[in-house]
Amino acid sequence: MPINRNIVNQASFNPMISLPYELRIRDFDSAMQDVYDFFYDVNANLVSKGLQRLDDMLRPAIMSGVLSDMLTSSLARHSRVLTENTYFNGHPDLIVQGVYPENAVKAGSQGVEIKTTRKKGGAVDTHGAREQWMCVFVYSVDNETEPASDRRPTTFTEVYLSQVGVEDFRRNPRGELGTRTATLDRHGIRKLRQNWLYMV
Repeated sequence: MPINRNIVNQASFNPMISLPYELRIRDFDSAMQDVYDFFYDVNANLVSKGLQRLDDMLRPAIMSGVLSDMLTSSLARHSRVLTENTYFNGHPDLIVQGVYPENAVKAGSQGVEIKTTRKKGGAVDTHGAREQWMCVFVYSVDNETEPASDRRPTTFTEVYLSQVGVEDFRRNPRGELGTRTATLDRHGIRKLRQNWLYMV
């Protein structure tokens, strides 16, 4: 079955947005297209062997993790001053190159945290409330269209990039086995959405 190649819609970027750390709209355009091209190449190979698309194989949480890692890596390649935080599970994902020893920091203040979610509007759980530049990519995965050969490729539908503070979060209740998380409250979500970067 044929696989559709996805293309970033350049007309959907917000030309009025002010970006930190010398970031450019084209950095995001290139990073998103890198993801699209990867899924096209992998899925074309899988389908040619009679296997499912990668989009259909991955559970939602794993898919979000894969996308976050890919976008972080690609933005680091295209960015002028940001690079990947080499500290395992360090924060933020992208840091200003040369500020921290060996470009590794457990909890830094200069950089951008990358999040992905399927939730329209960009509400996403984080591991804690903190001052940060937060970038949220909202994406859609078509796992329902039948036959499967007619399914649309994974698509980024919204991207937000805003500076948020501790006061913009609400703490989520934690169960006995759960990890404490925080999510932007109504004020924080409004602040995030006001600084939209991409919207289809």
